[in-house]
Amino acid sequence: MKVAIYSRVIEEDYYSDIQLFFDELYKHKIQPVIFCSFFEQIQNKINLPLSAATFNSSEDLNGDIDFIISFGGDGTLLDTVTLVRDKNIPVMGINFGRLGFLAGIGRNELTVAVQSMGKRAFVIDKRTMIHVDSDQSLFGQVPYALNEFAIHKRDTEPMIKIHTYLNGEFLNTYWADGLIVATPTGSTGYSLSCNGPIVFPESGSFVITPVAPHNLNVRPIIVPDDNIISFEIESRSEQIICALDSRREIVSRDVQLAVRKESFHLSLVRLNENNFLQTLRNKLTWGLDKRN
Repeated sequence: MKVAIYSRVIEEDYYSDIQLFFDELYKHKIQPVIFCSFFEQIQNKINLPLSAATFNSSEDLNGDIDFIISFGGDGTLLDTVTLVRDKNIPVMGINFGRLGFLAGIGRNELTVAVQSMGKRAFVIDKRTMIHVDSDQSLFGQVPYALNEFAIHKRDTEPMIKIHTYLNGEFLNTYWADGLIVATPTGSTGYSLSCNGPIVFPESGSFVITPVAPHNLNVRPIIVPDDNIISFEIESRSEQIICALDSRREIVSRDVQLAVRKESFHLSLVRLNENNFLQTLRNKLTWGLDKRN
């Protein structure tokens, strides 16, 4: 078995946990394939198996990779999604960050995580992703996101008008700082911070959430994910911001934009003990009440 390992930067305080993880891989005869910059960070500080290899990009992840492990927080896992692309390699997120909503496996579960891989005793959640189409070249070879697509005004510019359509039929014009189209996975992220609803991962929907709307009667709306959602933007500024998860590009206000469900989805690994409702309660303190 081979597992690819991706991380940005790990603090030295966590090196003992990283060492434990690699020791467990060795015990279970699992070969690590480590992202180059992370390998350079740890190679002189961690005892790595002699079988350890490296990779540089998505093109290096071929069919013999069984899993890809993300060490870090949710942002690191979103980076990992851009490496997996349509290869259908299951992603396991191990939380070395803060909240860890997506990277839901804690550092105290490292041994269990490796054992689960070896025994294939885990659950695969299929997560919908969102794809952006445009008349301008946007986001290179990865025009998709796990959490959300967003349109924003630039910096201190005035609000923008976003005319929004579902399959070509007019939905609404949003006078706002921006607009978010979130997947079910992304409903617990940026959209939630802008008062969007939480929807279950398997709900088959998108959430359209305005950012700071200048209307009292405008609220988020849930639409089926078989809709193509398109936009026309009016702005006093010549440029606006388009964002896919943590990536962003500055584009002309005349850009033609549409989003739809991506043709492939992400396979997210979770341990059998964890589920969406438990994560809501543990990470977002959903329903927390001292009377319960």
